Formats: sequence, structure tokens, C-alpha cells
Amino acid sequence: MKEIHSYWAYLVLLILIIAVINAVRGVLQKKEFTDRDLRIGLFTFIVSHIQLLIGLGWYFMSPWFKSLKTNGAEVMSDKGVRLLAIEHPITMILAIVLITIGWSKHKKRTSDTAKFKTFVVFYGLALLLILSRIPWNNWL
Repeated sequence: MKEIHSYWAYLVLLILIIAVINAVRGVLQKKEFTDRDLRIGLFTFIVSHIQLLIGLGWYFMSPWFKSLKTNGAEVMSDKGVRLLAIEHPITMILAIVLITIGWSKHKKRTSDTAKFKTFVVFYGLALLLILSRIPWNNWL
């Protein structure tokens, strides 16, 4: 489960970067919001939610969750374990919430620029959150 979560994360990160770059280009170049742009946003939404489900499954099977239940003070005192047990899961859930809000809000926008801006803001913030709490020393 851990390996699936790790490999799927590469896909999430790649498609999220593509979605943000596409949205920034759409705003800067005042492009029309096409079906292609919609599919990029939707694929980002779907892939990130699949990652959330995989991550939650792994989290509740992980040694960090078990140690958090038995000795929370020790987990909080160790920076590396705290990242994996607390900071990473909470931050990733917040990032998925931002992606979900961005997807929902873009559908209510009427202008093409407003749709792209919604993706830039919400997907961009989600990307920053994800990049801030990836356990890089375990990942690369």
C-alpha cells in the first residue's frame, strides 16, 4: 500500500503542476476555457481524490498511526515521525479540500478568465501545500 501511495503521488504531482501551468497560461493569454482545460481540471480532481483514499488506507495501517495511538508525546517530540504521523496527512487533506473547492467554484464561473483564475488560486495553493509537506528524504 505504501508503494502504491508513493508511486501514485508522482502522478498527482505531475498532473497538478500541469493543471496549474495550464491555468496560469489561460489567465495570461486570455484563452478560451475549452473542454481540454475542463478535462485537465477534472483529471486532477479525480487523481488527487484517489490518492487521498490510498493515503488514508495506508495511514491507518502505518506504524506512525499505531505509535501515535500508543505514545503521542513521543511522536510529537520526533520531527521526522511527526511529519509522517501528523503534518503530512493533515496538510494533504487540506490540499485535497482546496482542489475540491476549486473544482466546485470553477463550475459557477461564467467567464473563461474567472474559471482559469479559480484553478490558479485553489489548485496553486494545493500544490504549494503538497510541496511543503512531502517527506522528501523518504520520497526521492
